[in-house]
Amino acid sequence: MSHRRRPAAKAFAEFARYLRTETVGGVVLLGAAALALLLANSPASGVYTAVRDTVIGPQFLHLDLTVDEWAKDGLLALFFFVAGLELKRELVLGELSNVKAAVLPVIAALGGMVVPAVVALSVAWGDSRAGEVWAVPVATDIAFALGVLALTGSGMPGSARVFLLSLAVVDDLGAILLIAVLFTGNFNLVAAAAAAVLLALYWYLQRRRVTSSWIYVPLVVSVWVAVHASGVHATIAGVALALLTRVQKDPYEREAPALRLEHRLQPWSAAVAVPVFALFAAGVPIGAETLHRLIGDRLALAVVAGLVVGKFVGITGAALLAVRLRLATLPADLGRRDLAAVAMLGGVGFTVSLLIAELSLDQSDADLAKAAVLLASMIAALLAALLLIGRGRARERNANTTARPAPDDRAWHDDAGDQRARKRRRFGAAPSPLDPPG
Repeated sequence: MSHRRRPAAKAFAEFARYLRTETVGGVVLLGAAALALLLANSPASGVYTAVRDTVIGPQFLHLDLTVDEWAKDGLLALFFFVAGLELKRELVLGELSNVKAAVLPVIAALGGMVVPAVVALSVAWGDSRAGEVWAVPVATDIAFALGVLALTGSGMPGSARVFLLSLAVVDDLGAILLIAVLFTGNFNLVAAAAAAVLLALYWYLQRRRVTSSWIYVPLVVSVWVAVHASGVHATIAGVALALLTRVQKDPYEREAPALRLEHRLQPWSAAVAVPVFALFAAGVPIGAETLHRLIGDRLALAVVAGLVVGKFVGITGAALLAVRLRLATLPADLGRRDLAAVAMLGGVGFTVSLLIAELSLDQSDADLAKAAVLLASMIAALLAALLLIGRGRARERNANTTARPAPDDRAWHDDAGDQRARKRRRFGAAPSPLDPPG
């Protein structure tokens, strides 16, 4: 019996390893989004809508959710948990362990929220809906942004992904906080307090080195239920749990709990959680009337301008200003042009932007705003892909040439020892002990 199981277990392990490849996850994600658009704008749209709006779950604790809501609040919480685990590792052990390095994505995220809101408000100024539409372009969709980076940013350094991940998590937390303040009319203090107590228990168990899944699985589910019942967007439960997970391994451990969980859950996140979310989040009907309104309606123009222009200017400007004022530092292998290319991905907005549109606008305007979010996200993704591919090729050329790099590209540096050696050989001087060999 055990011999029969081994080939199946080996095949599953290989498939899981394949799903951990970021490019594969990006392809699956974008494929699901394309399928959603096709279904929502085809004769099968009625079936698609019926499945999406099917209610599943008990009314107890407001768990009678549609399939769409289960995908947004439930499955996406798994993705946020996995992303949060990676972020925690970077904060404690990785590139963000330096305070100035950690501050950079936070300041960039704040700029990426404030400037899009100002741009959207400016474009819609004078329109009666200006007071509602400004909040729509403040959020970046972390899943789609990372998917585009995985597909088109293979030539970028690893610090680019860390920067985008950190920025998008802070951005989404800020947007969720905005929803909680402006659009949550029935905040449940008792449920929020229960969530805080359960999170404290999770932290305590981590510190006591408890490892039993029989304890953690019910506890994690309870945290999610409590956060959801509180009225706060349930994905914040995933981030909170991840940030409380231990990332440093003890001497007797093969790997830390955070790394072990990330390794086990990442394939499920890439193959199930994110694609199913995309399948229902991206299904925006775009008819002739909507397309006509997209061109001339100031609400739609405000959303597009906020995401495409505001996000790019806000993220890039805030990050470079922080570096200029010495409040933060760029990673050693990430140049300013690299930063600008990654910043364009900030304009990819789906989940939270669509949710804010639903909460702040009436049905007709909400549908228009959703179409505008979709259009702006496609434009931002295409522009970001072009910039990322261009930067990847530029970095490859720099790697294969001895020419001096551009002043703002900090990824490549001449070695001082090699310069000294070349000068001594050129002028016939005796070699120095400080010169490199060869």
